[in-house]
Amino acid sequence: MAIEIAQVDAFTDTAFRGNPAAVCFPESSKDAAWMQDVAREMNLAETAFLQSRRDGPGHYDLRWFTPTVEVDLCGHATLASAHVLWETGRLGAQETARFHTRSGTLTAERRGEWIELDFPSLPQEPVTPPAGVPRALGVTLTYVGRNRFDYLVEIGSEAVLRGLRPDFALLRQVEGRGVIVTSRSDDPRYDFLSRYFAPSCGIDEDSVTGSSHCALAPYWARKLGRLEMTAYQASARGGVVRVRIEGDRVRLGGKAVTVLKGELV
Repeated sequence: MAIEIAQVDAFTDTAFRGNPAAVCFPESSKDAAWMQDVAREMNLAETAFLQSRRDGPGHYDLRWFTPTVEVDLCGHATLASAHVLWETGRLGAQETARFHTRSGTLTAERRGEWIELDFPSLPQEPVTPPAGVPRALGVTLTYVGRNRFDYLVEIGSEAVLRGLRPDFALLRQVEGRGVIVTSRSDDPRYDFLSRYFAPSCGIDEDSVTGSSHCALAPYWARKLGRLEMTAYQASARGGVVRVRIEGDRVRLGGKAVTVLKGELV
């Protein structure tokens, strides 16, 4: 039986920008090896797999795979999944999507043209970085912290951030999922910028990373004294993420556009 699949550009309203994710709807239960094979075939930063649950309307099991590994939390593929649920009529425009994941229950709601995700806050603590991080980045680090997933590094300026050319072979040896690099923004439209590198997960640079903003939001909220901010991830494709702190949760806002629909045969 053919299996429905779509490709969605997340955290953008323009095709071929933002971060592409595949969204797959297997009709029956599939094992992790099959999902990993599909994700490798799609060769995108993430492929999301959804199966409806009996809990009620809008409840779905959700898993995320890069081309090489399954991950515990992914923002852009969750945004893409919610977008497809509403676009295909699986959910009504005012219904909430509830995703049951390795990181607990995550929700998505429509906010006009935007989709808002409810994710856990992932604050970091200051650490001494392993030698591979400053060596791989090749710039002066003004701050280094770490949470259970990633290192978070602040550097001195937007120009330095945009000019980074990391040594991915060195970063691949660093323990953890990846390295978030951030700076203040020179553009008044944005409060801060970031880039995200995760070569150990098969992604040298991710285009727009929702889960990294679960660490960036509390970090910049403390620095700027604001609970609501607008961020830009300065990858080659680029994307905009709205963030809002609510206790131990982070609301992530973004747009999405479908660029491809098809079937796995």
